[in-house]
Amino acid sequence: MGFIFATVLIDMISIGLIIPVLPVIAGSFSSTQADHAMAYLLVAGAFGLANFVGSPVLGALSDQYGRRPVLLIGFCGLALSFFVTAAATALWVLVAVRLVSGAMQANISVANAYVADITAPQDRAKRFGQLGAAFGVGFILGPATGGLLGAIDIRLPFVVAGSLALVNLAYGYFVLPESLPLDKRRAFDWRSANPISSLNKLAHLKGVGVLVVVIGLSALAQFILHSSWVLFTTFKFGWGPKENGWSLFAVGLVSVVVQGFLLPKMLQRFSSPRLVVLALVSSTLAYLGWALAPQPWMMFVIIGMNIFGYAASAAIQSIVSNSVDATRQGATMGAVASLNSLMAVLGPLIGPGLLTLVAELPRDDWRLGAPFLLCAGLQAVALVFALRFQRTHPVQPVNAHA
Repeated sequence: MGFIFATVLIDMISIGLIIPVLPVIAGSFSSTQADHAMAYLLVAGAFGLANFVGSPVLGALSDQYGRRPVLLIGFCGLALSFFVTAAATALWVLVAVRLVSGAMQANISVANAYVADITAPQDRAKRFGQLGAAFGVGFILGPATGGLLGAIDIRLPFVVAGSLALVNLAYGYFVLPESLPLDKRRAFDWRSANPISSLNKLAHLKGVGVLVVVIGLSALAQFILHSSWVLFTTFKFGWGPKENGWSLFAVGLVSVVVQGFLLPKMLQRFSSPRLVVLALVSSTLAYLGWALAPQPWMMFVIIGMNIFGYAASAAIQSIVSNSVDATRQGATMGAVASLNSLMAVLGPLIGPGLLTLVAELPRDDWRLGAPFLLCAGLQAVALVFALRFQRTHPVQPVNAHA
């Protein structure tokens, strides 16, 4: 677990570095706030589209050839993306490189499959929480550092992120062990690796079908948030890379506290289905708060109050992972990643798309929060399906291992 934790940590720091500055780079090729939102829509949507197609393929390849080589491909894709972005002089270059890197990058799904390989079913929620804590630490160190570096030179975070991706490539090649034994590998099948087929199989996993709707709606809300946060705070509060970096630092800090320390206690008190319900209630209220916050400091308060919202991912991952055997973990996690990637395509179309309609409104106009209001609605619908899932999966005594 220590090996994959270190790999994911370095990976997320490198990704986190660029979050406060990627919208700014995209906006450097535009002249108005509406054009700025549209440019970022293209850049973010390109990555999500390519990742939607590539994730189930890479996940299925990891079931045949192992997790380690697919992770190494992902690190190469990230390094390429970061260095070319740093040197980009036109918007089409950004879009092209995000297409390539999105197709090569399935690190999150493969890391989840890696954890499933080395963990007993009853301990997976806890282990996925530890992996989530690595994401959180990356979001503590990455965005804050990226914001500070971006204040010096807007392209510097991409150079540093590319260098970290190369460090991870070396670490993965020389240190990271393989997690999938030869006797648990499964032959690659193109028919089952295409994204439509993988999503169909995910939807028909025994006892999980309703939860797929929750995954999809929650992911869509999350990607609308990700693609709109920097633009929204820039338009509403006049934040720059530094302020956005600190706000994402706060998100990472709360995520680490919840998934690294509080999640085991939550799992002792609540079953995974019930924890998903509580997380969706918390997230719905948080999105409403962000949409309507009149003062910038309130954004930080709401981040801190959304405690249960950061526990949803680990609880859902454990339910889905426990529904399949060891030979299909890569394909299943690849299918989840493909669903997330589909939402990553739609999120930047919807979030920045809504902002293009309201970008020129006064800063105190509540309609500037339109993307987050939509997110609250999506979470509310997901909550209905999560309650249905909970009713069909009666609460059992919580396993002591959790």
